[in-house]
Amino acid sequence: MVTEINDQNFDSEVIKSKIPVAVDFWAPWCGPCRSLAPITEKLSETYAGKVKFCKINVDENPEMAGKYKVMSIPLVLFFKAGVQKDSSLGLVPEAALKAKIQALV
Repeated sequence: MVTEINDQNFDSEVIKSKIPVAVDFWAPWCGPCRSLAPITEKLSETYAGKVKFCKINVDENPEMAGKYKVMSIPLVLFFKAGVQKDSSLGLVPEAALKAKIQALV
């Protein structure tokens, strides 16, 4: 399951998470973002309990988009122990995301 987050709960959901987190920065008007969604949904099921998957709408949450310098979407940032460890920009194959996730767990 991919959890929808916002500027207000970003810290509690991502930074303070006990397990690694993949955060998808997206927007409803973004075609590649919509294409990436089923991939992140599938991976969230594969890694249930090991990695948390979140998505944040950049249009509705400019604070976090600005903090993490999001210039292009989709952008997936990978966090472990509250620290950004990696990123993935654009619509990438499932295997590419999986490799980055494997490095976190």
